[in-house]
Amino acid sequence: MNGLLLIAGFVVLASVAAYLSYYFKQRRRAALALMARQLDMEYSPQDEVGCLNYPFTLLARGDGRGTENVVWGAWQGVPMTEFDYWYYEESTDSNGHRSRTYYRFSCAVTQIAAQCARLSLDREGVLSRLADHVGLHDIEFESDDFNRRFNVKCTDRKFANDLIDPRMMQWLLGVDGAFRFEVSGTWVLCYSSRLRPVDLVPLLGSAKQFVDHVPRVVFELYGTGAAR
Repeated sequence: MNGLLLIAGFVVLASVAAYLSYYFKQRRRAALALMARQLDMEYSPQDEVGCLNYPFTLLARGDGRGTENVVWGAWQGVPMTEFDYWYYEESTDSNGHRSRTYYRFSCAVTQIAAQCARLSLDREGVLSRLADHVGLHDIEFESDDFNRRFNVKCTDRKFANDLIDPRMMQWLLGVDGAFRFEVSGTWVLCYSSRLRPVDLVPLLGSAKQFVDHVPRVVFELYGTGAAR
């Protein structure tokens, strides 16, 4: 009898967990759809854009990954794509039991009229030693304060120094501490741990402002010929 009660309890708990997961997923979708309408952008609960094809290190992490809840369109005159991203890492304990650990992010992607080297800009000590950065080199700058707070890795040291000039450095020091950046080719990514829909506008703003603070020399040396 006790065994049956235990099984029934597990079934009830599993049902409640499944319902809550569905409820919160639907609530997030509704809030994101409303945000998209308010910003005059498009929204889809599925990834119709192909966000995993963006050439960023973040989007290749883990043993499995996915995207959903995509918002896209012009934001303050700038083409922008925002989406939920997750990946998981699998592990096996001493008894052979496999488990997954999930990591969830909010991402904003925009473009830059330059062909950039692959560069990641993390907060120092936050995901800065992950194995997926193998092949990228730590870059040190003249500002000790900046070096203490940021971990910059890039395939091209000269490009990193051209991109992160004193003006860009000063702006980055004032950016929300939750935000990190990547650039690769003509793409710029600003991301953080998963945000509530009402908190996504600052993420979009930081992606736009990053591009606004790119030094003119980057466009002169690496520009694609697009107008600026």
